Amino acid sequence: MTADRPLGWRRGLLAGGCVLVLGGAAGGLALTLAGRPAAAAGGQARLATAPVVRSGLVNTVQVNGSLGYAGSVTVVNQTVGTAYTALPQPGQVVRRGARLYEVDGSPVRLFYGGRPEWRALASGVTAGPDVAQLDRNLIVLGYASPATLTVSDVYTGATAWAVARWQDAAGLPVTGTVPLGQVVYAPGALRVLTVPVSSGTPAVAGGTVLTATSDRAVVTAQLPVSQEYLVRRGDRVTVTLPDGTTTTPGVVTSVSSVASGGSAAPANPSGQPSSGPSGSGDSGSGSSGDGSGSSDTVPVTVRLAHPRLAGHLDQAPVTVNIVSARADNVLAVPVNALVALAGGGYAVQVVHGRSVHLTAVRTGLFGSTLVQVSGAGLQPGTLVEVPAP
Repeated sequence: MTADRPLGWRRGLLAGGCVLVLGGAAGGLALTLAGRPAAAAGGQARLATAPVVRSGLVNTVQVNGSLGYAGSVTVVNQTVGTAYTALPQPGQVVRRGARLYEVDGSPVRLFYGGRPEWRALASGVTAGPDVAQLDRNLIVLGYASPATLTVSDVYTGATAWAVARWQDAAGLPVTGTVPLGQVVYAPGALRVLTVPVSSGTPAVAGGTVLTATSDRAVVTAQLPVSQEYLVRRGDRVTVTLPDGTTTTPGVVTSVSSVASGGSAAPANPSGQPSSGPSGSGDSGSGSSGDGSGSSDTVPVTVRLAHPRLAGHLDQAPVTVNIVSARADNVLAVPVNALVALAGGGYAVQVVHGRSVHLTAVRTGLFGSTLVQVSGAGLQPGTLVEVPAP
């Protein structure tokens, strides 16, 4: 549908004011044309132009989440002694080779590995994967190299030599053997949560020294069951951090298959559009709530692409933005360029020089500021009328 009109023919109508209610993909998006700025003379609305763009649009669902740290580790003491003489502080991060705690002045060091220490290691012990685990740590810490120590299940002379070098550097008795309790194995660096013992208390074998997590910041979100279909392991999301403005990409690492009951109100229950990342180009994102009324949720875990942005916060509230719909490489115009047609549907005012004509459009995905359109003659760079800022 096209009809040529002189530039500004609809200004009087728009100055009178009307309200358009846009439904569909945006989940109910209200566009108000009432109250456009009026020119000083004649009471006419001031208009401007904006180009049709080729862009990507996304809609997102926002879900409340909590910032925390992955994993759970309980460290059990295996060294009998008179007292604990040094202990870590909650929140402290301990990495490979560092002192985790101390018994009778002798440090217990952290090594990385999936197998707990369960026996003393020395020449002649039965071959086992715990020996290979020790070899790998000695090489990573620089007390041997692949050329001088072959990683194997056998405690060789090369292993004993590397152990002696490590013990000398760590301030331990240089024996070339590793007594039970001299090291603690964990999958990676430990972030200390609690220390139930205190300095000076007896070091009891089998007693818990501390609990910890990994140092890897993750987000756990409670996703309404009705929205579970939106998320799969490996999906990319965006996380808004506790300050409400900083965002960082993330990747879904797990989606639980077990639902639990509880309150799971969406972070943006109003269903109004909100800003978010685009698939390509400059676009916005709409957001809608669950709307099902169900309180059943499934836990979703997200790994942050830039965990340092989270600082040292723990159990802090965040928002996870999940893509619910996407349109890539489409034509789009500002939402406020749309004009409601009397018979239903929408159009835009296409500007050519000093003339304007009305062109009917089909709308697609709505973003916060853009809407997908298609119509006769529309192409990137075509100018359409919009309210002047």
